Amino acid sequence: MKRSILLIAIVFALLGTACTQKPKETKKSEKEVVKLTDDERMAWWRDARFGMFIHWGPYAVPGGERNGKVCGGGAEWIMDKLDYTIEDYEKEVVDVFEPVNFDADEWVGIAKDAGMKYIVLTSKHHDGFAMWNSKISDYNIVKRTDFGRDVVKELAEACRKEDIVFCFYHSITDWHHPQAQSIFYPHYNVGQKDQTKSNPEFPKYFENYLKPQVRELLTNYGDIGVVWFDGEWIADYTTEMGKEMYEMIMELQPNTIVNNRVDKGRNGMAGMNVEGNFAGDFGTPEKEVPATGIDSDWEACFTMNGSWGYKPSDKKWKSDEKLIHSLIDIVSKGGNFLLNVGPDGLGVIPTESIEILASMGDWMDANSESIYGCKASPVNRPEWGRYTSKDKVVYAHVFDWPEDGKLMIDEKLKVKKANLVDGGKKLKVDGSIVVLPKNAPDNIASVIKLELAQ
Repeated sequence: MKRSILLIAIVFALLGTACTQKPKETKKSEKEVVKLTDDERMAWWRDARFGMFIHWGPYAVPGGERNGKVCGGGAEWIMDKLDYTIEDYEKEVVDVFEPVNFDADEWVGIAKDAGMKYIVLTSKHHDGFAMWNSKISDYNIVKRTDFGRDVVKELAEACRKEDIVFCFYHSITDWHHPQAQSIFYPHYNVGQKDQTKSNPEFPKYFENYLKPQVRELLTNYGDIGVVWFDGEWIADYTTEMGKEMYEMIMELQPNTIVNNRVDKGRNGMAGMNVEGNFAGDFGTPEKEVPATGIDSDWEACFTMNGSWGYKPSDKKWKSDEKLIHSLIDIVSKGGNFLLNVGPDGLGVIPTESIEILASMGDWMDANSESIYGCKASPVNRPEWGRYTSKDKVVYAHVFDWPEDGKLMIDEKLKVKKANLVDGGKKLKVDGSIVVLPKNAPDNIASVIKLELAQ
């Protein structure tokens, strides 16, 4: 009996001690977040210059076709273009989406071999379907499909293994949500052109659905390089909402980068902001390149054919030459190039895209120093190609190799030395003329490194 009383006393004594002790402090993250300056925050992106856009979701299953009809424009708009009801879209598209051939490591390898430094995946497009395991809604790839895997998680992990920066695209507009654009069936996106079309419950969607899902993506998948918004054109979304969204992102991940479509300042497809105080870190020209350089950060996004999403009927593939020239042209004007692939419903990137990217990768293997970390040309565009610059070096990208072997360099560039980037062969400099070998080392774009005297 005495032993029992003694044990009870000891137990109560220990409990009392435990109750008087302070609770242990939550262990801090092993990697403290150091808030960078804006220039420091943008540095990796400005250095990268070349990234992969991935438009992928259930819309890849029909590939832009329904009952013998082909939707105009991008196949990712099929829900709107071919008049699906929400119920039909769920049954005919979402419920048969089973991308069993999806391989995140393979996708990242294709991007890396092409010389791309970052990947932007569509986490949710306008159809409202989430490509991650969202707790906000069951309308996602994990809970709604037999595939049942978190694509955002797998791709984020694959990117980090290969030192590729993972980023995500997110649609502000939502054709599936009852507090967003779903009420405008059969023309879900009528609000893009008719600003009188509005859903009075959109603020609830913004506060209770849109923001929480973005918060999930920024909380559960590690460091995010870029948050790439789209669909800001609807009347329901306001500049106040845009600034609120931007501030939330900066609180969650202060060193991420956000495009200008988070706010309402974008000037159409030209992509740069109109005058005013708008949130966002870079402009977004779509399928076009500014005529001249722009004195601010910008990124041009392009498709390889005419569609962002998978569309097998679209055979108008751009050539590797055109896309390499586009990359050079964009960098010569101080921009980034975000080039899209649209995997099919099984998770396979089209062969045509892979072949084009492989060719671009071959060119980048030999000439990437003229792209990575480069800035806009310090002089006007030459007739024979483009210039990019880095410190006291200018890179001459020669598209049209001169038959007489004499490359005329802008007189403002005081060239001290010149050599071919591919192979390093030294070239003779005679004033403003660089003497070239008879044959171009590259049929698409040969690059000459010009070291300047000043």
